[in-house]
Amino acid sequence: MNRTYEIMFIVRPDVEEAELDKLIEGFSGNVTSGGGEVKSVEKMGRRRLAYTVRKFNDGFYVLMNVAAQGSLITEIERRLRVSEQVIKFITVRMDEEEKRLAKVKAIRDTKVKRSTQPSAAPAQAAADATSAAASTGAHAEEEKKPVAAASDASSETVASAV
Repeated sequence: MNRTYEIMFIVRPDVEEAELDKLIEGFSGNVTSGGGEVKSVEKMGRRRLAYTVRKFNDGFYVLMNVAAQGSLITEIERRLRVSEQVIKFITVRMDEEEKRLAKVKAIRDTKVKRSTQPSAAPAQAAADATSAAASTGAHAEEEKKPVAAASDASSETVASAV
């Protein structure tokens, strides 16, 4: 059964570009001849290492995505280990991670998103607010009339007193 792996390895910084390409082609050839499939190869360029590895402070990073059997990956790791140009490598099995991410995505897709769902609640709240504002305005007008009448009466009382 083929599984998906990510193989990242760091090549010595004194290796030329042509030799780096030849090294990558060699590992890709090993994968394909063993019955695997190279999905992608990404040369990430020369980068500084976090700490000194075999007296080197920087190196060329290469990332390979591979679909192969476990026995083939063991052979590729052995070849990486004995290669003089490779100073560090790591292999990560990605198929379990992809399954986990697919499961999380399926769960998220089943949940209803509130922002995209048309809801009657905001429309109802807006209608209630409009009717409340209209009724508040009517009450305010009714309240103003007696106040105006009272102020007219007090002005008449003041005028008659003068």
